[in-house]
Amino acid sequence: MSDKVCNVFISHVHEDDARLQALKDLLAKNGCVARDSSINSDRPNDAKNPDYIKREILSPRIEWAGTVVVLITPDTKHSDWVNWEIEYAHKLGKRIVGVWDHGEHGCEPPEALDEYANAVVPWRAEQIIDAIFGKIVRLRRGPPCASMAR
Repeated sequence: MSDKVCNVFISHVHEDDARLQALKDLLAKNGCVARDSSINSDRPNDAKNPDYIKREILSPRIEWAGTVVVLITPDTKHSDWVNWEIEYAHKLGKRIVGVWDHGEHGCEPPEALDEYANAVVPWRAEQIIDAIFGKIVRLRRGPPCASMAR
């Protein structure tokens, strides 16, 4: 039985959907069950109107979450949706934690994450859990990731 449960919204680009389960599995193996309200291929969003998506689909899910976790990959830097989710979470006073995907430590994060993150951590369960629960409150930057050098 896990000793911690966290309600999170995992902000990510859809190309990284497969990484969400890996993140949740990593946390679960280390004593933290992450209940995730994000939109992914298991729970797709078929709406087309951006204002409707923000107001009716994303906003309530971010409001429900205690923490917004941003999965950082080379593609998240350029996502208007990820930046909007971070900015909205900030307006609500939510805790915002950036997590570099496994092997992507140091990739350029989205601008909003640089501005509003409470913590940015590598793909290490203990640090991710500590950041979600407010035990890590500093930004951590690393060298450029290999996929950025291509």
